Amino acid sequence: MEYLSKQRYDEIAAELRHLIEEVYPRVQEDLAETSAQGDRSDNAGYREARRLQGKTISRIRFLQKILEHSRVIDTDALPKDEVSLLSYVEFTNLSTNSRMKFQIVSPHEMDLEAGKISLKSPIGAALMGKKVGDIAEAQVPSGILRLRVESITLG
Repeated sequence: MEYLSKQRYDEIAAELRHLIEEVYPRVQEDLAETSAQGDRSDNAGYREARRLQGKTISRIRFLQKILEHSRVIDTDALPKDEVSLLSYVEFTNLSTNSRMKFQIVSPHEMDLEAGKISLKSPIGAALMGKKVGDIAEAQVPSGILRLRVESITLG
């Protein structure tokens, strides 16, 4: 079971609709067109259309599986005083004394450039359940990071 924000759930559903209603029919048309051109063994257009068909079907199935096994998070039910899914967490790396702020999200929403880290990442997992002032230890490839939680806000 994966938990998604309402926004991400809607984005995935919209992409799925777009693939099913617009992209896949176009792919099918291209496949029929290139198939009608004769010998398939020497038809690069046909091979490309088949590759695109497989890629599109694979993406559709992947998105369907995500939606089937996901639930939208009820933000009202999330704790306000401890790190949980969708929390914005500001913390200090105690070895470098640098401050960072990230939102804890599901793996399907992770986007480092947007400041979103997965709850399954070493830092995300270490911060889960912590309160302001708590020290979290995250095992990362370079060693153990000691992180002090400075603030928590719900997004």
